[in-house]
Amino acid sequence: MRRRLLPICLAISAAGCAPVINIAGADFPAWMLCAVAGAVLTALLRPLFVALRIEAHLGPLPLIYFSLALLLACGTWLLFFNRV
Repeated sequence: MRRRLLPICLAISAAGCAPVINIAGADFPAWMLCAVAGAVLTALLRPLFVALRIEAHLGPLPLIYFSLALLLACGTWLLFFNRV
């Protein structure tokens, strides 16, 4: 019984941890804003990589750009929502 209850308790407690942002009257979780910011910043950095001729030397591009978007999303989270 306890093993079934633990995931439920973790899911309920994790749901209340994320900050919520009010945009035009609609509530959005902060991680969604950070994911969009990471994707937009990655899209803005790609022409720079092409102009500097770095993109040809990168590994598998989908993995590289996904990792860059994730890094920028986490950086956005730390910059705006870190409450230390």
